Amino acid sequence: MRAIWKGSITFGLVSIPVALQNASRTEELKFRLLRQSDLSPVNYKRVAEIDGKEVPWEQIVKGYEYEKGKFVVLKDDDFKRVDLEATDTIDIVDFVDLAEINPVYFHRPYYLEPQKGGAGAYDLLRRVLAETNKAGISKVIIRTRQHLAAVKANGDLLVLELMRFADELVPTSAISVPTEKKLGTREITMARTLVDQMTEDWDPRRYTDDYRSALMKLIDRKVKSGGKELPTKEEGPKRTTNVIDLAAVLQQSLRDVSGPKTKGVKKSRKRAKAA
Repeated sequence: MRAIWKGSITFGLVSIPVALQNASRTEELKFRLLRQSDLSPVNYKRVAEIDGKEVPWEQIVKGYEYEKGKFVVLKDDDFKRVDLEATDTIDIVDFVDLAEINPVYFHRPYYLEPQKGGAGAYDLLRRVLAETNKAGISKVIIRTRQHLAAVKANGDLLVLELMRFADELVPTSAISVPTEKKLGTREITMARTLVDQMTEDWDPRRYTDDYRSALMKLIDRKVKSGGKELPTKEEGPKRTTNVIDLAAVLQQSLRDVSGPKTKGVKKSRKRAKAA
């Protein structure tokens, strides 16, 4: 796998040579816009807003809108003048408890691969982070943009997880939460029981993209049918979204998860643990 960035992790006087590898992949289905009459692909054009004329690439510049309708042009030399230091280092400035970081700050993970001469220090940092359950908070420049990031232990590897800066998150005060009547002890007890009965050991393989699989099956059927229209699927009953009687809904949910299938899963899981 080709590294997207090479540099080193630094904290104090310690320097660990590493390479950054993608830890995630996006498998979204890509669609093209087509003309309905002959299925000819439709391409996007670069059109000027003021007169609707197409603009060739050589006449396009980058601009920042500092006021409504007013722009300042930035050239390649201007970007070079922004002197950001440590372009090839992940400079850890603080170590913090992982439990203190709100998950909404985390954005995208990357694997950190130790390079020649760095295995010992790499394992030392990984072990200390794992034992203390801490993360190293750093800033790193990847592809001309500076990111806030956390260096974390993940099994035998170190992971660099890009984070959002505080000003990139919408403040929670912007979200309106309606005030509901006080919950009773009965509802809280049933909700805890429901959560306990639905609790399983974490296994990411249990969860798959059902929508993508169903869409691929539909595409395959359309290809085999020569692009013909498929029969319309009958819509099933929609799940209600306005809970009228919370206690009744919780009771029904408890009955649903207590069926034979769920019990079988629970028993097999407990047997596996005992083994």
